[in-house]
Parts: sequence; C-alpha cells; structure tokens
Amino acid sequence: MEDRPKAAAIYIDADACPVKAEAERVATRHKMRMILVSNGGIRPSANPLVESVFVADGPDEADKWIAEACGLGDVVVTGDIPLAAKCVASGAMVLKHNGEVLNQANIGMALATRDLMSDLRSADPFRAGSGRPFSKADRSRFLDVLERLVRQAKLLPSI
Repeated sequence: MEDRPKAAAIYIDADACPVKAEAERVATRHKMRMILVSNGGIRPSANPLVESVFVADGPDEADKWIAEACGLGDVVVTGDIPLAAKCVASGAMVLKHNGEVLNQANIGMALATRDLMSDLRSADPFRAGSGRPFSKADRSRFLDVLERLVRQAKLLPSI
C-alpha cells in the first residue's frame, strides 16, 4: 500500500455505498482527494481527484485497507461499525451514509448496539428485515454533515 497522503482525504467504503456521487461533488468543490475502496465492480471516475482502489476479494479487505490508510484529519464514509471504530481510533472523522457522525463519544455504544442486534438476529432465524430504507432526508443530511466535516478537515494542519 502506498504512503498516506499528506493532505486530508475522503475515504469511501465503496461497496454498496449509496452516496458516492454526493461525496464526489463535495470533494470536487473543496479540491480534496477522494479514494473509493472496494472489491471491484465500481466504475472508475473520470474526476482526477477521485481514485479507485481495488482490494483482493475476501471479507473485510476493503475495511483493512481503509483502516490502515486513514488518519488524523481524514474523513471516512462507511456503514461498517467495526471499521468506523478503527478509523475513529486513528483520528479520522467518520460519517455513516445517513449523515450520522461516529466519534469517540458514541462509537462504543454503536459497537454494543451492533453486537446486540447481531445476537438477536442469530437467535431468531425467522426474523426478517434490514432496517428502514435509505431516504432523501438521509441523503440531504449526509451532504450537510460531509460538507461540515470537510471544512473541519481543511482547518487541521497537514501531517
């Protein structure tokens, strides 16, 4: 893996991410590097600020790459709570697809809730459903919060 960039970047856990286009618009507006990390199946962007990183097939390969690459001042977009915990620990700002920020104050509760829900699902194999659908309000909230986090990231000194 290449060295981490000196200036802040936006890292996207790109497999099944519904807000890639919105994140690209924000990155372009702020002239900020954006890295889409996936196992493949994503069309590379023509935007020179957007890089596509394709990792090996396998569970959590994209997560491992992002966790190793991100650091202080970076913004990570993911719905994966264990990845979010690693990124928060490295100093990155973490944003879920619905605009929820995960940080030192709430990541422990998010992990505990994730684990509890996983246990409940495994205890009742007939339980169906995967939560509420992604909405326009979620997309709008994501854009607002990403804009705020990118502005914060730009205020931090380069590493």
